[in-house]
Amino acid sequence: MYKISTNQKQVEIDKVNDGLFHINGKAIAADIINIDANKLHLIVNHKSYTAELVSIDESGKNLKLKINSEIFDLNIKDKIDLLLESMGLDKALVKTIKDIKAPMPGLVVNVLAKEGDQIKKGEALIALEAMKMENIIKSPADVTIKKIHVSKGMALEKGQIMMDFA
Repeated sequence: MYKISTNQKQVEIDKVNDGLFHINGKAIAADIINIDANKLHLIVNHKSYTAELVSIDESGKNLKLKINSEIFDLNIKDKIDLLLESMGLDKALVKTIKDIKAPMPGLVVNVLAKEGDQIKKGEALIALEAMKMENIIKSPADVTIKKIHVSKGMALEKGQIMMDFA
């Protein structure tokens, strides 16, 4: 069984056999044809859908799907994820990030966040110039910025703490 969450709703899907699924306990027949590695064509209840994988984050089990030109952000939980969640162990597996350090020596070109900001994983935090290239340092997780230790124009050494997270 899989539990799939989007912004709007949550769906439980169980594959019974080829072409037959239980979606929220209701049996649904679907004809599925692989178009290529990232694209499927589905016929469900006499309606045609084209589903294309836009991006995937395997570590967080997140997908971005384009279905008939509409984009959906999906989070997928399998049997093991659901079991860990029911036991309260899912939160124990989340690594707590306390700070972010300079990955290389460089010059701070821009600080893109401020103290107190709530940042999502992957959002830009700092623009760092190193070896004549600008590198965007992104958030490794969903965090709240507690303290910023750098400012525009500051030279950094590798491993120097740039920000603390709450």
